Amino acid sequence: MFRIKKIKVGRRYVEALSTRLLTKNLVLLKGRKGYVMCGYLNMASAEKFNDAAAMVTGVATIADALKAQVRACTTAARTMGIYEGQAVREALMIFA
Repeated sequence: MFRIKKIKVGRRYVEALSTRLLTKNLVLLKGRKGYVMCGYLNMASAEKFNDAAAMVTGVATIADALKAQVRACTTAARTMGIYEGQAVREALMIFA
């Protein structure tokens, strides 16, 4: 079952999605300009498609992802001001 929420970030909202796969959860936080993904999703594919994407690891819930730090990001995300070690909430303010 998919859990979908709207999360307020600054003055805007992002969509937050999570679902249980076989042994772990997939978590995705999507704004209008980019998204934050868990380690289940592929950074190389995001780069190939020129997506503005950031990755977090070690998260099991939407709440965990919101408290995490960016572990990796695509070139497109870097040009927007996203960087490794950045708080996810700060990155989402850019992506929103």
